[in-house]
Amino acid sequence: MKKRFITSIAVTLALTILSPLGTVAKAETSTPNIIAKSAITMDIETGEIIYSKDADSQRYPASITKLMTGLLLAENKDKSDIITYSEDAKKQPEYSFNLNIKPRTVGDSMTASNSMKTLLLYSANDEAYAIADTIAGSASGFANMMNEKAKALGMKNTNYVTPNGLHDDNHYTTAYDLSILGKAVYDNPWTRETMALKKDSVQTSTGTIAIIENRNKNLGLDGCIGGKTGYTAAAGRCLLALYERDGRTLVGVVLKSAYDAQDTAAFNDMKSIIDWSYAAEKTTFYKSGSTLETISVPYKTFRFFGKEKTIDVPLVLNNDIKYYDNDINAKETELVFNTEEINPWKLNGKDKVATVTVKQRNSSTTYDLYSTVKSSDLIKANILSYILLVAGIIAVLALVIFIIASFKKRSRKRYNRRYR
Repeated sequence: MKKRFITSIAVTLALTILSPLGTVAKAETSTPNIIAKSAITMDIETGEIIYSKDADSQRYPASITKLMTGLLLAENKDKSDIITYSEDAKKQPEYSFNLNIKPRTVGDSMTASNSMKTLLLYSANDEAYAIADTIAGSASGFANMMNEKAKALGMKNTNYVTPNGLHDDNHYTTAYDLSILGKAVYDNPWTRETMALKKDSVQTSTGTIAIIENRNKNLGLDGCIGGKTGYTAAAGRCLLALYERDGRTLVGVVLKSAYDAQDTAAFNDMKSIIDWSYAAEKTTFYKSGSTLETISVPYKTFRFFGKEKTIDVPLVLNNDIKYYDNDINAKETELVFNTEEINPWKLNGKDKVATVTVKQRNSSTTYDLYSTVKSSDLIKANILSYILLVAGIIAVLALVIFIIASFKKRSRKRYNRRYR
């Protein structure tokens, strides 16, 4: 009884200790339960969409807009160029000013380098207008530049009205489109290095120096190397973030999350989808050995001549095709075949005969295809024709031999009669 009692206690303790581990493992593999209404993760290098939640629905981007503003600043100015504080900048709502800098006057300025930091770290709404007016002469002209750039990047469901993202009903985007923008600002060295700063100082032409801190709470944690926050009442809490782990770079976007008392919801949402995405394994779309397509290929019975026929050539995989299983990929993944010209008489069952490209929105992978059909199969399929051909040749040869023999026989008879 004593031994049973001790054993029972040991088993109970073991289950108590191990059960949380089981719960954690399950949480890591289950689909993230996030507050954000729309979200996405994408592999920067391959363009593959890993996680998606309502990623094509139009949402308001709030201050994530400033990533586009910063990208255009990087593409149109050098770091030492001057950004002048404009009338439109001064007219922005007081709560949106860069509060770390003393009230600025129209006409003062700062370098483009400092302007970029003020824009992306502190998210100063007035500085966004200073940039817009300096580059394009007006906010409307700059909005046109923003929309042209969005179109060039492939952001098909985005429309910009303001350079800072303060609410406008006609200023919208999608989580998917923002993932494209995230790749663009990552690819640009100036915006990438600015987003990575946790803290820095900026100085205006009047000599005012201010210390500004990055508002991305995830920066520097778990591989987060940059990003941009956003909030308006209509947009909710928004976040775009870039991560590097194990040689892979992912961009994540969460839109219309909650702005809770501690302001943690959007950042927790981001951590959830990023952790899940780095651990995600691809689902098998087609297994190795699968016949993806069967095509009808013409050939001539005797290779270079004869009656034209066709043979069905199955196109077979010798590698698994895998993809990330999400709502976008499940709906849009397509196969594009490239068969070029297949010569059935050269088929041997080993060499590549075609390729298939697996296309998704921003990614494509090409696989080689093989066929189980061999040229010997053509011979089997036409054996009767070959037998008849051989029989015909034999008959013709026999006839020719008979004719020659008959001719020789008549010739000998004529000769004998002549000299008898």
